[in-house]
Amino acid sequence: MKIWPLFACLFTVGLALGSETANEFRQATEGYRYEFPRDHGSHEEFRTEWWYYTGQLTTKSGRRFGYQLTFFRRGVPREQIKTLPSRWSVTQLYLAHFAVTDLAKGKFRYAEKISRAGLGKAGAEPNRLQVWIDRWSAESLVNADRHSLSAADGDLAIQLDLTPEKPPVIHGTGGISRKGAATAQASHYYSFTRLSTAGKLTIGEESFDVTGASWMDHEFGSADLGKDLVGWDWFSLQLADRTELMLYRLRRADGSADPVSSGTFIDRIGQGHHLSVGDFTLEPTSYWTSAASKARYPQRWRLVIPSRQLSLEVLPLMAEQELSTTRSTQVTYWEGAIDAAGTSEGKPIDGQGYMELTGYAERFKEKL
Repeated sequence: MKIWPLFACLFTVGLALGSETANEFRQATEGYRYEFPRDHGSHEEFRTEWWYYTGQLTTKSGRRFGYQLTFFRRGVPREQIKTLPSRWSVTQLYLAHFAVTDLAKGKFRYAEKISRAGLGKAGAEPNRLQVWIDRWSAESLVNADRHSLSAADGDLAIQLDLTPEKPPVIHGTGGISRKGAATAQASHYYSFTRLSTAGKLTIGEESFDVTGASWMDHEFGSADLGKDLVGWDWFSLQLADRTELMLYRLRRADGSADPVSSGTFIDRIGQGHHLSVGDFTLEPTSYWTSAASKARYPQRWRLVIPSRQLSLEVLPLMAEQELSTTRSTQVTYWEGAIDAAGTSEGKPIDGQGYMELTGYAERFKEKL
């Protein structure tokens, strides 16, 4: 998922969407009742939505990779659609990011797409998981849990099957995940926190059979973000004791965390436990400066959750995992594979996951 990457970035997309009618799109409100597999599909009554996959993969010889495949949907306000009833009308805008981190060679590659819903170029089904842009796709059968991912850009490609090991976990409280103090500043947000993954990865002239673990976020809503926010730091962790952790820190201009920053601890049986901003501390301990964007990103972090007796050092597997999405969302952000090590209830523990850092290359726009 992440933490609203699309809500910030789509405002800057080159296709000017103009002002929007406030009441046209449904707001995320308390009391929403999730229903699966229906809610794996699209929700066009909400303005913004994304399906976010990240994971770490390993070959039989032990070579490691990280990957990201993300699909974004943005509803276009009716007042901006000038060509109805033409099939070429832009009623839904779709964007996607695809990235692979080759840890053995220290290389990071990414690709991006943008397309409209119409004529089969891009789309998403409403009642099940099936979203695509051209030949990039994430889908599952109507009554099957398995997710199938496919993406290719030149000599970079993945074809992966993902099987959830735990049920979906709903984040936040009352069916919403808060992204601001105002009533409407919220989203509906859930995750598959541990998906067994197998398939094929191609990079350059090499093709590998890979296995590993993935994480999937699905989020939808229609709200604006707070005016005092400059970016966010988001983490997903899969720990060796078969617990998982999602945290996001919405960042103010002075570097402090907004009070609605939160997370979820997922126990061994798959039950989610909400964490408020006062339940954890998250402090950067080292930084890396991008030669391309000149952004200075936190890299190593100290994470402590006293109520869980959990203390971790989180660090990237490679510093250079920055995306500059000039052909789609027009946002520069850091998204990459991470490891974690520390103690849980006094015993050593380690884990792996993904981290997303936004607002360091430029402040994102608060208007959506």
